[in-house]
Amino acid sequence: MGRIDLQQYGITVEEVDHNPPVAQLYADSIRADARSVIAGSGALIAYSGAKTGRSPLDKRVVEHDESRDEVWWGPINIPISDDAFHINRERAVDYLNTRSRLYCVDAFAGWDTATRVRVRVISARPYHALFMHTMLIRPTRAELDSFGAPDVVIFNAGQFAANLHTTGMTSKTSVDLNLESREIVILGTEYAGEMKKGVFTYMNYAAPKAGILSMHCSATADRKTGRTSILFGLSGTGKTTLSADPRRLLIGDDEHCWSDSGIYNIEGGCYAKAIFLSPESEPEIFEALRYGAVLENVIYDEQTHGVDFTDASITQNTRGAYPIEHVANATIPCVGDHPADVIFLTCDAFGVLPPVARLTPEEAMYHFISGYTAKVAGTEVGVTEPEATFSPCFGGPFLVWHPDKYAALLADKLRQHGSNVWLVNTGWTGGAYGTGQRMKLSLTRAIINSIHSGMLAGAPTRTDPVFGFEVVTQCPDVPDDVLWPENGWSDKAAYRAAAERLKGLFENNYKRFSS
Repeated sequence: MGRIDLQQYGITVEEVDHNPPVAQLYADSIRADARSVIAGSGALIAYSGAKTGRSPLDKRVVEHDESRDEVWWGPINIPISDDAFHINRERAVDYLNTRSRLYCVDAFAGWDTATRVRVRVISARPYHALFMHTMLIRPTRAELDSFGAPDVVIFNAGQFAANLHTTGMTSKTSVDLNLESREIVILGTEYAGEMKKGVFTYMNYAAPKAGILSMHCSATADRKTGRTSILFGLSGTGKTTLSADPRRLLIGDDEHCWSDSGIYNIEGGCYAKAIFLSPESEPEIFEALRYGAVLENVIYDEQTHGVDFTDASITQNTRGAYPIEHVANATIPCVGDHPADVIFLTCDAFGVLPPVARLTPEEAMYHFISGYTAKVAGTEVGVTEPEATFSPCFGGPFLVWHPDKYAALLADKLRQHGSNVWLVNTGWTGGAYGTGQRMKLSLTRAIINSIHSGMLAGAPTRTDPVFGFEVVTQCPDVPDDVLWPENGWSDKAAYRAAAERLKGLFENNYKRFSS
């Protein structure tokens, strides 16, 4: 939409395109990178180079007097000095100043106009500009004219490596967040997802500070009543599959906030895994990857002009980014009422958690902080039996505050708005992995449908003797025997031993947060 002056950041490049149109970013990407091409569907295919995923061990947060006591320091938030941050910032600016043309994208994070965050992205690669144009909320012409000073600025110099002699650097990649200057500096990685998650990490600091709960979850609404639900779940629990329900309106698939006015999507786009994607398996996502979308690190077939989504020769983490309005059942603006239901998905490979249990606000805090699922034998080298995995608040890598901050906000909102909380096990039944079988998707869908309809709110329950929560014992289209997991085990003593073992794993994990 024109040029913009970035000299306030020390950037002196004259050719800086401000919110350029999609067509220009397509053309510039193809000119800049011989491998970039337009797929037959109309999506732009781009490549991120050596890094094809996030680099969590290279993420740094500036340790500053103003925010030092607010950050949950440790392996997730590794400190960096203010001096080291400014060395990296200067290195990024110096690199950007060597480019003949830059791209500046101004857009919003958060669909709630009262609390939305203004984000500015400065990059040298047009593909990065297109990615953030897709993933952020695109301003109207009038909103862009009155955009003002941004709340967050991203300096993406990912083509240029960090200097290993800079204090605190452990590799040539560094993704640094300065909470005081509200700046993000990217060096040594061209993976576009670092920008998306950089914005989410900032939101995970700023939103709770304002009493707003930021959440790594999907959100949907009933088409007729507007009744909303949010759905948490780690990889492999079925979150994407269960939230892609054409009978409901999609508010968002990944990042949301819960404020005094309701829930809202942080993003203006979706970032879906593309490996093994097909029109049969994920028709909504497959159809959304058209003009205006970005396909990342996929294999292009020159003869058919299509994409081989089964080819993982570059990475298993192939991705597709597309505007949320490409989803037929998306609701625009992406906002909703306070959720009637909050659902925690877990894939329990021990086979002892029930298909559905109702949680109190206190139990919800515990399971929210735990963020449990399980790996199964054979999926990774060295995994020979079910292995518990815990990610606090179902989004550990992106938290800034201690998990208790988010859990307390969740409990407060549950009590204030009377939301129902459900623990839904999409994992094993009738025994552990290797003995039992995976819960049928049709049964899980029946449970989710009954939650959404409100039918389970008054269903009879029975207290679990090991975990203490209330297990739902009757659900339409689900056999009663399935709902009480012990019924499926021929060896009842083995069931109780497995349940006690999993309870112990929960308790040991929770000790990390009990202080």
